[in-house]
Amino acid sequence: MEYINVCENGIHIVFGITEKRQLKLLHFSRNEFKEEDLCKTGPECKTEDRMRKEQFLEEAFQLVQISLSGYDRPYEKHGNKHIVTAPGYLLTYVGMEDEVNETGRRLTIIQEDKEVTHVRVETVMQFYNGTSIVRMFNKVTNEGEETQCLEYLSSFCYTGIEKEGSADSDAKMRIRIPYNGWQKEMSIKEYTFGDVGLAQTQPGVYQRTSQVLEVTNTGNWSSKKYLPLGYIENTQAHTSLFWQIEHNGSWHYEIGDQNTHFYVCVSGPTEVQSHWFKNLAPGESFVSVPVAVGVAEDCFEKAVDELTRYRRLIRRPNKDNENLPVIFNDYMNCLFGDPTTAKELPLIDAAAQCGCEYYVIDAGWYAPGEWWDSVGEWQECKERFPGGIKEVTDYIRSKGMIPGVWLELEVMGINCEKAKKAPDDWFFVRHGRRVFDRSRYQLDFRNPAVIAHVNEVIDRVVNEYGVGYIKMDYNIEPGIGTEIGADSVGQGMLEHERAYLAWLDDVFARYPDLVIENCSSGGLRIDYALLSRYSLQSTSDQEDYRNYATIAANAGAGVTPEQAAVWSYPMRQGDKEEVIYNMINAMLGRIHQSGHLAELSPERMELVKEGIACYKNMRAEIKTAVPFWPLDVTDNEDLWVCGGLQLENKAYLAVWKRQMEGKSNDRRKKVGTLCSDISLSIPLNSLPFGKDGVKISCLYPQKEPVIFTVEKDVLTVTFEKPVMARLFVVERKE
Repeated sequence: MEYINVCENGIHIVFGITEKRQLKLLHFSRNEFKEEDLCKTGPECKTEDRMRKEQFLEEAFQLVQISLSGYDRPYEKHGNKHIVTAPGYLLTYVGMEDEVNETGRRLTIIQEDKEVTHVRVETVMQFYNGTSIVRMFNKVTNEGEETQCLEYLSSFCYTGIEKEGSADSDAKMRIRIPYNGWQKEMSIKEYTFGDVGLAQTQPGVYQRTSQVLEVTNTGNWSSKKYLPLGYIENTQAHTSLFWQIEHNGSWHYEIGDQNTHFYVCVSGPTEVQSHWFKNLAPGESFVSVPVAVGVAEDCFEKAVDELTRYRRLIRRPNKDNENLPVIFNDYMNCLFGDPTTAKELPLIDAAAQCGCEYYVIDAGWYAPGEWWDSVGEWQECKERFPGGIKEVTDYIRSKGMIPGVWLELEVMGINCEKAKKAPDDWFFVRHGRRVFDRSRYQLDFRNPAVIAHVNEVIDRVVNEYGVGYIKMDYNIEPGIGTEIGADSVGQGMLEHERAYLAWLDDVFARYPDLVIENCSSGGLRIDYALLSRYSLQSTSDQEDYRNYATIAANAGAGVTPEQAAVWSYPMRQGDKEEVIYNMINAMLGRIHQSGHLAELSPERMELVKEGIACYKNMRAEIKTAVPFWPLDVTDNEDLWVCGGLQLENKAYLAVWKRQMEGKSNDRRKKVGTLCSDISLSIPLNSLPFGKDGVKISCLYPQKEPVIFTVEKDVLTVTFEKPVMARLFVVERKE
């Protein structure tokens, strides 16, 4: 076998070219390649099993999995696995283009099937200087004379994810699944392979099963069940493999067994999971969704560090992510979608006094009374704003803040007059009827008339209302897609989503300083197709500030800190500790201030002001810091929550405690930490400067005493009240 070795930014990649000129991806790791790791056989194996090595190489290790309708798949596969695809197994190697651009090295690998399906596949691998991540996608072109139906196309496929190290996969392999959901975003769970049905039943022996771990999203809420992320680690080889699917709709990844190895396949929509297929006419091409794939040590935190750096590299440059202004929004635990001029004015005064720099009028500004099923025209409501909404936005500017409004442009309510008059091709349609969800229709952004409609709204709120900030919400799930003008409903969905991204690009080209927040019932579209464009991301609609601590602490797994918008909403009835807890929720990301600030007592109001002032002193560092979890990511059931941001010589560390009604409060942190109902010991030796000892001070609040001690590299805090939080600064000991 002929080998092609690629080593770039700490990623070791090895391709093999067989005698039949088939290309195999043999290695993708932070460690160097060892040929003996391939197709292992133990001493207990039968002779015929050991003789299958060449057969295994022929059957597996394809760089690309591609399925076209009507072709045989002669090698064995079971169940829903996207392996041994046709013509995936027929592709032969043509060549590789190797170049360097302003981002880094770029490889284009070309394969083709000249004999049967007559398709050409180009795999693009774009490396990024400064991070051990490569962005990949595949382009398939029909070079034959007949139309071909594409059923599946991987963006990344790698066999042998467990091959490094002598131990069997049950002992050494771990996987993390990032669950996500409305009001419980960023819930990350760790499992062994056996926990998820991937036990290695006969170590070292040829095995084939129908079991496969499928992590899938189908629909337009890209993160309604999972973040579009994957993470696997090998504790014996001290390596991890991780990926980020950069798509704002349906996606899929799977982990399963093939012969003596385990594989991972990552893709956008599929026919089996997403009702997607695409007919390719002669000469026509299709491009898969991009996937970022990286390697690191066997440490989730290290993987997130690499992802954070990468996300900053691919993101649209914008002033918001440089300056991190403080935002007030009138919705959460405040006006709750019922704004009026009379209600807004005292809130505007209070927000300005606290140091907020943007003021957002949230839902309800466009309609009287109950407005849910009538939205869609986005005209100001004179019943709510008798002097017009510009009277209020002008008042916001007079107080030194930039005004913003809430929009949900991708939908129209079923009682919207414009929706009643619009033709069906404005909307998603299935089985000849408009798609309903929660009394709304889904607009189809492939339609030029829809683009004209949404552009009119953007132009009006910016140019007539003086808006500099838009909270772009999205509160429905239209399902598998639309049948209008597409081979499959999944393809209709995919084309719409790509049209939506193109529309966003056009909006930012026209209004480069406009700040647009990505919100989808909180964090139900946390993906870097959207977040490479949008300025910031709503992390949740969580209404209980105590539960928000988990989301705030784990947010860095899904989004860069400077894009992670977290609510802080002091309650009308509360004490000083409640205000402190609320502020600390938001201070390691982007402050989304809310709550009835004008009704707070003076001492509680002072704590809000102090928190915002403290944040402004540290925000220049947030945009370059990376997340860290000295006690690992947190869980919704944890009594103690801990998370921070680290720089080269400094770290910010938030610590929360919550004893809540209805919870047992007996879930303890990782073994080896000292923990009780009132105290927690936190080791900080994982920080780059932590092994030689650290100095720690309480950064916020300054005047509310807290008990803590520092012994070399361990911080021990004592929180005597049931619900408390503090923000510490950790520095190198002189």
